[in-house]
Amino acid sequence: MRVFEKLKPQDVFYYFEEICRIPHGSGNVSEISNYLVNFAKERNLEHYQDKIGNVIIIKEASEGYEDHEPVMLQGHMDMVAVKKPDCDIDMAKEGLRLRTEGNKVYAEGTSLGGDDGIAVAYGLALLAGEEYKHPRIELVITVDEETGMDGARAIDFAPCKAHTLINLDSEEEGYFWVGCAGGARVNYGLSYEEKKIEGIPCTIKVSGLLGGHSGAEIHKERGNANCLLGRVLAELSGKAAFAIESMEGGLADNAIPREAVANLVLTGEASSAVKAAKEVVLRIQKELATELADKDPDVKLEISFAECAERICMEEKASARVAAFLNSIPHGVQAMSGAMEGLVETSLNLGILSCKGGELHGGISVRSSLESAKNALVLKLKSIGVLAGISVEVTGDYPGWAYRKDSPLRDKMTEVYERMYHRKPEIRAIHAGLECGLFSGKIENLDCVSIGPDMKNIHTTEEELSISSTERVWEFLIKLLEEL
Repeated sequence: MRVFEKLKPQDVFYYFEEICRIPHGSGNVSEISNYLVNFAKERNLEHYQDKIGNVIIIKEASEGYEDHEPVMLQGHMDMVAVKKPDCDIDMAKEGLRLRTEGNKVYAEGTSLGGDDGIAVAYGLALLAGEEYKHPRIELVITVDEETGMDGARAIDFAPCKAHTLINLDSEEEGYFWVGCAGGARVNYGLSYEEKKIEGIPCTIKVSGLLGGHSGAEIHKERGNANCLLGRVLAELSGKAAFAIESMEGGLADNAIPREAVANLVLTGEASSAVKAAKEVVLRIQKELATELADKDPDVKLEISFAECAERICMEEKASARVAAFLNSIPHGVQAMSGAMEGLVETSLNLGILSCKGGELHGGISVRSSLESAKNALVLKLKSIGVLAGISVEVTGDYPGWAYRKDSPLRDKMTEVYERMYHRKPEIRAIHAGLECGLFSGKIENLDCVSIGPDMKNIHTTEEELSISSTERVWEFLIKLLEEL
């Protein structure tokens, strides 16, 4: 028996469950891409798959709609694949353990991938059904949106005719998203020499944070585990000498990291070093309990020690430099929009931290609705890297999606929504990145709006999707296509 067998709309949840059975974290999308192709083949639908896995599936207009303008529906096939520390699922090889509770669906121990599996499910349910009235449908499903919009950047729209796009990658019902921030990924790296260092092994761990999507939830000012770890190490470097054995924190640059850990070796006189480390951790734990009381009330900072031993580490001076570098990276909201109340203009998130085996790596997601502000923040991060002697590379730069004053699609969607639900939708821009900006650069005069059902805590292990909202958005989508 399927977990979602009794949920409505049945076809949508059938395909969502199918998708969830297939591993499809960013960078691991070949299986889901081939599944989509097989779906099209089984139904004799026109389809295209490019060399990186993007898929386009086309269904011609239903009877009576042959003269209507074609419509593009769009989502992405990859998910942010994160799991709890005690979860034994191999997300590169196994599907999700799906659960339902009341009005929500979730995955046990992992993220759900509602962002953006539900968009794919909507599209497949529509293409599979013969009872729906619609113009020519061009379903576009991209790869690796979550790690830099690589699919949207590479896709060729030659098979497509549509100049109207409904993006299905939003997470709030009743909101029509008509603009988004641009962004880039800033990657830092350092190759360092390791040597044997004797001292007191010490482990410092930051945990208990809520995390969240670095675009949709950055305004909540939650703690960033990587940045907090940098703060602890910078404080410690002024009190006691240490060498970094390894560090690890976060899984994706667009997810606010919930946990981070550093394994150190305290050098110098053992008792005084241990005392200093304990005092730093205790003090900062108290500070964070106050600073994050309303945002991350369960933040935890722990320290543990082992018997004196010899470990392979980064040398002490380099370790102090890395600690200063991590502590110098800003986090969170840098500016709010002056044009739209409540909209974040510019932000950043140190989402990935890895240091082991002679290599330091990390990834920072930078977002801004102003291209100049985005570039200025990237330049600041480059400057910090120069000062610290750490290399910085910028990848995945993508444009924002500018608001369009004249939008027949937005007008029609608003009309249908008001008629169905007797209230006006919220017309908003979003700080998170959407592929619409890149598509607008590829398709002349593209008219697009982004919608989606209610989701919470996306990109986290507490991610959930509203069942009732999924049904309402589906009903709206079907009615809208009937009238386009």
